[in-house]
Amino acid sequence: MGETPKTALHRLISLAPNAWVQWVTGNPQVRASQLLDAEFQWISRESDVIVKASSPEHSEFLILNELQLRYDQNMPKRMRNYVALAEEKYNLSAYPVLINILPPPATVTIVDPFGELKIKN
Repeated sequence: MGETPKTALHRLISLAPNAWVQWVTGNPQVRASQLLDAEFQWISRESDVIVKASSPEHSEFLILNELQLRYDQNMPKRMRNYVALAEEKYNLSAYPVLINILPPPATVTIVDPFGELKIKN
């Protein structure tokens, strides 16, 4: 059987962690320092990879990476919850990253409640 999303995403990020964090943040000064545990007391985030990173501008912070097949309308709420859990556990600010493998159908509107969504093609 093929790799699970966690294995695939973890392997992808671990091949070149600095290149990954620079690509997802769009900032060439960001450096990865450690891959962290994505499991929380009551919730296991098996498909996710948390990278502890730093930059001269932002000091240390987390990059929360989630990989999914296609957009899910419940994802913004789940990502906000995930950010809160990670920030509580590691006592660092978090930068969430969601990778959708397939584009959404034309009938689906991606919700961006904060007006900060960055879409990379």
